[in-house]
Amino acid sequence: EPISALDVSIQAQVVNMLMKFQRELGLTYLFIAHDLSMVRHIADETAVMYLGTMVEKAESRELFRHQYHPYTQALLSAIPRPQLEKKQERILLKGEITSPIEPPPMCRFAPRCIYAKESCFASQPELTEETPNHFVACCRCAEFV
Repeated sequence: EPISALDVSIQAQVVNMLMKFQRELGLTYLFIAHDLSMVRHIADETAVMYLGTMVEKAESRELFRHQYHPYTQALLSAIPRPQLEKKQERILLKGEITSPIEPPPMCRFAPRCIYAKESCFASQPELTEETPNHFVACCRCAEFV
């Protein structure tokens, strides 16, 4: 997380420098961040992880328009939006976080997911392509796409 503890003006300088190097030198970065508005600004592709497991991956524009995994939906609902006339409904997560130490073979998000059913607790879902270049690890995803 190269910009997490930096002042906002310094963050902008670092990001601008990284983007300049990317253009000039043809670099590719793996940028790990919790600041989703920054991710949206700089990333070509975004992968969302929950407790060390990738739950959704797509081109950034697509992911910020359409989220198919319930965790991604909750995560992006927390981004403040400066639209007074259109109030953003925030998704609040409830339940216990699964231990990341020797987790059981199930969807790690299942204990907090409002859509979870028995099969979610039976096995870890595979990352599958739900729409072109949009990958999701959720056994119920096909019901929502």
